[in-house]
Amino acid sequence: MAEHFIIVGGGQSAAQAAVTLRQKKFDGRITIVGEEPHLPYQRPPLSKRYLAKKLEPERLSIRPGRFYAEADVDLKLGVRAVELDLDNKRVRLGDESELVYDGLLLATGSRVRELDVPGHDLDGIYYLRTRDDADAISAHLGPGKRLVIVGGGYIGLEVASVAVSLGAEVVVLEATQRVMSRVVCPEVSAYYDRRHRDAGVELHYGASVAAFHGHDSVDAVEIDSGESYPCDLVVAGIGISPRVELAAKGGLAVDNGIVVDDFALTEIESVFAAGDCTSHPSAHAGRHIRLESVQNAVEQARTAASVFLGQRLPYAEVPWFWSDQYDIKLQIAGLSGDHDSVVMRGDPDSGRFAACYLRGGLLSAVDAINSPRDFIGGKKLIEARSRVDASRLANPSVNLAELV
Repeated sequence: MAEHFIIVGGGQSAAQAAVTLRQKKFDGRITIVGEEPHLPYQRPPLSKRYLAKKLEPERLSIRPGRFYAEADVDLKLGVRAVELDLDNKRVRLGDESELVYDGLLLATGSRVRELDVPGHDLDGIYYLRTRDDADAISAHLGPGKRLVIVGGGYIGLEVASVAVSLGAEVVVLEATQRVMSRVVCPEVSAYYDRRHRDAGVELHYGASVAAFHGHDSVDAVEIDSGESYPCDLVVAGIGISPRVELAAKGGLAVDNGIVVDDFALTEIESVFAAGDCTSHPSAHAGRHIRLESVQNAVEQARTAASVFLGQRLPYAEVPWFWSDQYDIKLQIAGLSGDHDSVVMRGDPDSGRFAACYLRGGLLSAVDAINSPRDFIGGKKLIEARSRVDASRLANPSVNLAELV
């Protein structure tokens, strides 16, 4: 039996791998190396309930501290892995110590993309990726505060919904022509546009940031048209990029993420990767993809731990995602990127509807808005690769699960 499994990372994949190893009776050493000082924690609540101060810090943790103690998992927190020696199976840490592994999981996650424009280094400009980021932003939100959000994707809109509910004046600047344009169809974008405007959020499209202004702290955001928006703080949500430097420096293949197979394995035996940092084969997309989702992080980690223990169970889940804004729950199953038609299901004005994406007659994705039944049924249809009749798909009285 292998003796030491090392996990580099402190998020969902890291915690899940440790849990799975112990559940499957691995009795060797487990070490989690986390750059942040906190126990492995959930990131999705950071832009939702945690930012709104409706979730205590300890409830962010995926498992309480006693789990790691009882499961004999060694936590090395607040320290960074700086170098891999794959030939000798060693990980060197920032404190100059070294760990020797029999199995290694890279769960290094991702980092935010930052704006590189004049004034980008002023105080008061925030990016939301960590618990500490959320704490800093939350401390500045409240009645009368003027917040400019750069980016109308999930993070930007979730922050907007929280901030306006706390009494802030919110402006969203989106470089494209609609919100969430990368992930949803125009009909769904239009619905969210209306809901945000109804809540008091000011939305501007085709608005690219040209500069931040202020002395020590930001007090205005200028866009490329020359217009300027006064503010007390800025939150930028313009995407993330995979953290692959450790893997690349160690000699692992990297291509929009650490390249793994459907067993979460890199090209090096017993070296795995999971979560936002990976590029993996997807039967649903027909190519390698990189996913930014909790589901992917959890399932890849389970796969890695199982394969390490000799149980070759491939990862082939239908991707799914969600977003909470106001009283709206958006649940997405599948990947809509290559669709050739969209069938709307239900009336958006009712606040409960779905957008169904078709590719070659097959359902490739579903955006379910306040409609968990459509999400569940749509996910089953995508898994089954069932051909569907568009007229039945459009009928909200038809249960999608019955079309499998």
